[in-house]
Amino acid sequence: MPNFCAAPNCTRKSTQSDLAFFRFPRDPERCRLWVENCRRADLEEKTPDQLNKHYRLCAKHFEPAMICKTSPYRTVLRDTAIPTIFDLTSHLGNPHSRHRKRIKVLTDEEVRKIKERRLESSIEQLLSKKDCDAQDDSETTDDVPQLTPEQKDLREFLRSSFEVMVLIGRQNFPFSCNAGEDEISSKEEERLFTTGTFQALIENRMNAGDEYLGRRFEAAAVNEDYCPAVQQKQLLEVCERCVREEILQQVRECRFFSIVTGELVDFPEGEHLPVFLRFVDQANTLREEFIEFLSFEGEEVAVAERLETQLTKGWGLSMEHCRGQAHAGSGILGTKMKVIAAQLKEKYPMAVITPTSTCALNVHLANGMPMTGVQVVMSVLKKTNAFFKTSPLLQTELDNALSILCQGDTEKENLLKEGSRSTWTDLHNVFEMAVDLMEPLLLCMDSIHDNEDLKWNDQITNDAYAISEALADFEFIVTLVILKNALSFTRAFGKNLQGETIDVFFAANSLTAVLHSLHEVSDNLEVYHEFWFEEAVSLATAMEIPVKVPRLFLRKQQAVKTMEIQAESFFKEYLTLPVMEYITQEVKDIFSENHLKALKCLSLVPAVMGQMRFNTSEETHADMYRGDLPHPDTLPAELHCWRIKWKHRGKEVSLPCTIHETLQHSDVKFFPNVNAFLKILATLPVLKLDGSHGETAQRRLQAYLTDTAVNQRCKNLAGLNINYHIKTDLEEMVQCYIKSYPEESESD
Repeated sequence: MPNFCAAPNCTRKSTQSDLAFFRFPRDPERCRLWVENCRRADLEEKTPDQLNKHYRLCAKHFEPAMICKTSPYRTVLRDTAIPTIFDLTSHLGNPHSRHRKRIKVLTDEEVRKIKERRLESSIEQLLSKKDCDAQDDSETTDDVPQLTPEQKDLREFLRSSFEVMVLIGRQNFPFSCNAGEDEISSKEEERLFTTGTFQALIENRMNAGDEYLGRRFEAAAVNEDYCPAVQQKQLLEVCERCVREEILQQVRECRFFSIVTGELVDFPEGEHLPVFLRFVDQANTLREEFIEFLSFEGEEVAVAERLETQLTKGWGLSMEHCRGQAHAGSGILGTKMKVIAAQLKEKYPMAVITPTSTCALNVHLANGMPMTGVQVVMSVLKKTNAFFKTSPLLQTELDNALSILCQGDTEKENLLKEGSRSTWTDLHNVFEMAVDLMEPLLLCMDSIHDNEDLKWNDQITNDAYAISEALADFEFIVTLVILKNALSFTRAFGKNLQGETIDVFFAANSLTAVLHSLHEVSDNLEVYHEFWFEEAVSLATAMEIPVKVPRLFLRKQQAVKTMEIQAESFFKEYLTLPVMEYITQEVKDIFSENHLKALKCLSLVPAVMGQMRFNTSEETHADMYRGDLPHPDTLPAELHCWRIKWKHRGKEVSLPCTIHETLQHSDVKFFPNVNAFLKILATLPVLKLDGSHGETAQRRLQAYLTDTAVNQRCKNLAGLNINYHIKTDLEEMVQCYIKSYPEESESD
């Protein structure tokens, strides 16, 4: 029920304004002053309890100093607050208007008393403010310890050092690594930093007039290091830890999150797993932020325990609040990550497993297939795509090959040229594109390897030869064709998953049809494989590649002296059958019952609701998140009101199309269960990020890896570089360093 302001000539109500509304106080004396200042005679007859229960004043009638905003969601009055700002004259311009809130006409004596009381109140408030300020200053002086000049200089030095470290990380300045100092030579694995970059930037600050640094090092030898390598490492760790803590604090405030991991990253100390967290912040913005690189040493069980321990003890999060997990990876990594994800889900059933929003479903499925031939195809396709990105001349060479082989079909030629210039290995139709490009690619690679015009260097010709050898293998061709046809049944489904919210909703409801098609192929595998194999043979014939069984299998066959096997039968048994079985089972595992229930709850988004003619039933799918809602008992009634609100909206009001647009709508705060529900759904990694921070974090990681050689990489610097948009508090870093390394601070 809305609150109306009791002040005369004030028509504000809570449903039309974000202003705070305050009850009349129960204290008789304060309540009398409120009523007296309101100048409403009808309120004088009511008791303080009646006024407190039924009447409100909006914040516009109080001085700003009387209002305290204790948090973004809570506004309170000071204990001595009295309303003093009223409009008592605007009704005089319309003498015929009727006023429910009649204004009392004061006598001269009453006016004089009110003025005296206001003057006394102002003096009291001023004296009270001075006393409070003096008391606060005294308490502050007593609480803050007095620092010696040496301690002050140390803090300024640390502040300047952290500022330099942040600059090095954000700009990705090279920070060479070498072996440790003599005193720690036994720890060969520990990497320390040369002082070149840091030393140069410190000198630059001194030359620019940094008096604290100048005073600290004015008597130092010319060749002396301003900061030992060990201390630089400590500074860098603290710096990155404070930036990470800034993100984690926001994750804790929003409670619910999902885990996203990427491909393994090589560092001088070994392979590490990049970990991202996906959450909706206090501004209702969906984000996916990089957190840390996790060591990937050991078996799957050890890695899963390490990830859980880091999340809970290291980062202070609760796995009970994890609502989703998505793990990228191909080949052996993909197999290991499935085991890790399954272990986490078994322990925390609400952490549903989903594909990532940044990877096409068909690519995700192919990457996870534990078959050597499939992984060879995926690896060669990635190398081929990257090969043409090294030089525009290489792309021109491919365009020439396309023009030769597509004569008379201009539309197909232009389509393939445009597609080959993109990162086509990330597309939903990657395998269709690869089959169409096979002949032009082989012709192009052979031309580059021949190098008749001597315009290619040895590295390029060697790479072209390696790729052409892979493309000219019949096992590669038949595997590619089988993948193209087998994954054609999930292509449209996967594309919808990365589409608009309404596309995702309908995709969740079409999974049954997808599984039916996959089962149909499995039941009639003989027929389908025959057609697919004929297509592979036709392509191989056009490329002048002989049809044969893989050489490795023939060697094994000779060893066991079994009967001769035909190529078609071999590839059906060892390729088509396991591929179809894997795809069917993986789709079932990824889109579990809880996952589908969550996606079907996207009908909460008004645009989806409108598409369904407001005939939706979220209650049937909402049970899994009932314990996460602030008021689960009122959910059915709230959902009914939510539907009615959008169904009977004004013609000028458009329906929000995404979760982000819905959360940004001003009225969503009046539906606390819906608000909480949408925030949880937004954290699911399968939903696209609406151009927010998440994809930027992953792009920054890729940019760092591209720009930085493996022997120059540093986990801490990488974290600073990827998270350069996160605000840094230098004072917090100084305090954290002094607390973490008190012996260093005392020695300085």
